[in-house]
Amino acid sequence: MSDHEALRAEVAAAFGPGGELSQADPAYLERSGQTRMADAVTQALGNRDVLVVEAGTGVGKTYAYLVPVLLSGLRTLVSTATKSLQDQLHGRDLPRLTRALGLPARLALLKGRAAYLCQHRLDQARQQAQLPDRAAVRTLARIEKWSVATLTGDLAEVDALDERSPVIPLVTSTRENCLGSDCPKFRSCHVMHARREAMAADVVVVNHHLYFADLALRDSGVAELLPSVDAVIFDEAHQLSEAGVQFLGSHVGTAQLVDLSRDLLAAGLAHARGLRPWNEFAAAIEFSARDLRLVCAGPLRGTAKLRWEERAELPAFAPALQAAALACAAAADALADVLGAAPDLPKLQERALTMAAKLQAFELPVEPERVRWIDLSAHQARLAGSTTRHPRSHARAGSSAGTCLDLHLGHVG
Repeated sequence: MSDHEALRAEVAAAFGPGGELSQADPAYLERSGQTRMADAVTQALGNRDVLVVEAGTGVGKTYAYLVPVLLSGLRTLVSTATKSLQDQLHGRDLPRLTRALGLPARLALLKGRAAYLCQHRLDQARQQAQLPDRAAVRTLARIEKWSVATLTGDLAEVDALDERSPVIPLVTSTRENCLGSDCPKFRSCHVMHARREAMAADVVVVNHHLYFADLALRDSGVAELLPSVDAVIFDEAHQLSEAGVQFLGSHVGTAQLVDLSRDLLAAGLAHARGLRPWNEFAAAIEFSARDLRLVCAGPLRGTAKLRWEERAELPAFAPALQAAALACAAAADALADVLGAAPDLPKLQERALTMAAKLQAFELPVEPERVRWIDLSAHQARLAGSTTRHPRSHARAGSSAGTCLDLHLGHVG
C-alpha cells in the first residue's frame, strides 16, 4: 500500500465507527458528506492538487479538512475571513483534534498588528493621549491593567472590548508607524513573539487579510510575515476576493488621515515642542480628512460602495483631495528638520510622505486597465483602486518538496 493510500485509510478510520473521533466524543455521529469531503481533501494533499469545496451548514467541514491535514504531517497554513473563526480553530477545534488523534502538532495563531498590544504606544498613550470621553479613559485603564499579565498581547483577551473603541489605534501599531528594531520595547514585542511562534509551528491559523498582506510584502521585497508551508487552506473562501483587492490594490482612507493627525500632534509636542506649530499642522490634516469624507459621503449615511465618477466629478471633490495631499506634504516638511529628536519622527515623516503621494496619485486620471471606487462606512471614506487584469499567480514555497497546495474550503461564490 502506498503512503497516499495508507493516509486515505487512516483518515477513513478516524471518521469511522470506533475511530479516534467517536472514542473522543460519545456524541459523535458519522456523516457521509463529511467523510466524502475528508477523502477529497486527503487525495488533494497526496496529489499536491487544488481542491475547491462548497459545503453547507452541518457538513462538518472544519474537521473534514483538519483531520487529513493533521494526519498527513504536512506543514499547513489555515486562513479564515474572521477573527472569531480564527479563535475557534486555534482555541477549540485544533486542540481537540490533536488530543483525539494523539498527535504532538505544534499550533500557532497569528493575527494582524491591529490585534496585538504595542507596549511602546501604550506608554505613549499613558503620557500623551487626548482621550475623547470617560469611557475611553476607563478602556485605557482596563488595557493597562491587562497588559501586565498577558502573555500574548492579543486584545481579544480583554473582556467586552469594543473593536470600534478610539483607544485601540492608540495602543496598537501599523506597518507605517511600527519602529521595528529601533523600538525600545522590541525585545518584548507581542507581534514579533507571535511571528516567531508561527515560524516554528506545524499548523498556523491566520486570516485572509494577513495572507494578502504577506503577498504584498513579498512582492515589494520585504521579508515575509508568514512561514513557507506545504499546504494552504482557505476557509470562508467566498470572502477571498474582497480581502485580495484591499491588499493588492491601492487605497487611502480618511481614518488614516485622522490617525496621522493625532500621532503628529502627540509626537511633535512630546519630542519637538515649540520648534514647529504642531497644532496647526495636525488641525490642517484633520480638517482636510473631514472635508474629504463629507464630499465623498454626500447625502448618504451608513455603508456604501460608490463608483468613482459619482464623487470625482463633483466640483468640491478635487479641491478636497488636493487639500488633504498638501496638508500631509506640509507636515512632512515640518518634520524634516527634527528627525533626530526621536525614533518616532522619521517613521511619522515617512507616513506623511506616503499619504501625500497616494492622495496625489488619486488626483491623476484613471489609468487603462485600472478601476477606482469609494468605500463609505459610518466613520470614514476610503478611496480604492485596483487593476482589472488577473494578478500573476502567487505560490508559497513548500519545504523539501518545493510544491504548493491550495485548498479553497467554504462557500465559494
